[in-house]
Amino acid sequence: MTASYAATVETSRGRQYPEPAPAYRTEYQRDRDRIIHSTGFRRLEYKTQVFVNHEGDLYRTRLTHSIEVAQIARSIARTLGLNEDLTEAIALAHDLGHTPFGHAGQDALNACMKPFGGFEHNLQSLRVVDHLETKYAEFQGLNLTFETREGVLKHCALKNAKALGDVGRRFIDKTQPSLEAQLTNIADQVAYNNHDIDDGIRSGLISIEQLREVGLFADYYDQVKWKYPELDENKSVHETIRQMIGGQVTDLIQTSEQNFADSGVVTIDDVRAHSDTLVRFSEDMFAQSRLMKKFLRENLYFHHQVYRMTRKAHQIIEALFEAFIQDSKLLPPEHQLYAADARKSQEEADYARVVADYVAGMTDRFAIKEYDRLFNMSNQLL
Repeated sequence: MTASYAATVETSRGRQYPEPAPAYRTEYQRDRDRIIHSTGFRRLEYKTQVFVNHEGDLYRTRLTHSIEVAQIARSIARTLGLNEDLTEAIALAHDLGHTPFGHAGQDALNACMKPFGGFEHNLQSLRVVDHLETKYAEFQGLNLTFETREGVLKHCALKNAKALGDVGRRFIDKTQPSLEAQLTNIADQVAYNNHDIDDGIRSGLISIEQLREVGLFADYYDQVKWKYPELDENKSVHETIRQMIGGQVTDLIQTSEQNFADSGVVTIDDVRAHSDTLVRFSEDMFAQSRLMKKFLRENLYFHHQVYRMTRKAHQIIEALFEAFIQDSKLLPPEHQLYAADARKSQEEADYARVVADYVAGMTDRFAIKEYDRLFNMSNQLL
């Protein structure tokens, strides 16, 4: 049963372009379906989570990560009485604006775009669903509901929020998003922390011995080994991660339920007006989660093998951006048209944004191939 403070179709702020209500699904189901059928969603299959796609078939990609976030978030939403369909739509769309090569690509493109307003992947995700998807006859973008768009825009610089109208208003007014948006933000953290551990161990870049120095992992791992002393290491790791996710989910549900009761929120408007987010971990779990994130940053994300790929990613992104900025004829014909339209404004930042859109939309392997086409003299690919 949906709680009174959950987002509902009846309280929705609607779409940018009004449309007749769908006949056999809710508005938020329609959002989810449009996201799944979008070009940007399919591209996530070949975009880095931690390991570049060609490094191994079993490592997570942005696509599998998004599906895992949706599964965790939807399960929690059901227990908390929140809107499952909206939660799922936000989760599936939250990484649509990510560049190739994960955070390394984002950092590189942000550096390239510094003179032109910078680059934020959350803002780019909103740009994808609002402008860059070009499938529909009557509007640009996917024309998603306000609530889904609000959830996609998890973070936003104040200067950018001012240009976004209604969906950026909360960053200016310092109000809160829906509980569904709050939930998806934390489900994202639960998913990438735990599943990056799995990929890190699988790759051999981090070890169980190292992880046992981190309290959150050590507690669950020791419980697993005590209960199943004969279990092999692969199953022990999987069982530990499974139980870690379960423990974090339980903590999140219990803490959030108490927050709902203590805050006295009754409607979604009460949620938005509240001084703080209500879907969150207990202080102890939050601290443990931060320690795990710190461990992964120091031991996995900055491992020398990952860092080497990070440096290559910077080189590829920077070189592609500079080449396209210098000569728009290097862009594909469709993007040349966008570039021509942008240059009519005589604002260099508008053209730079077209280039950033093109580069950000690339998959890992397409970016590598494009780099090879442009800079490898022996390559005959056109």
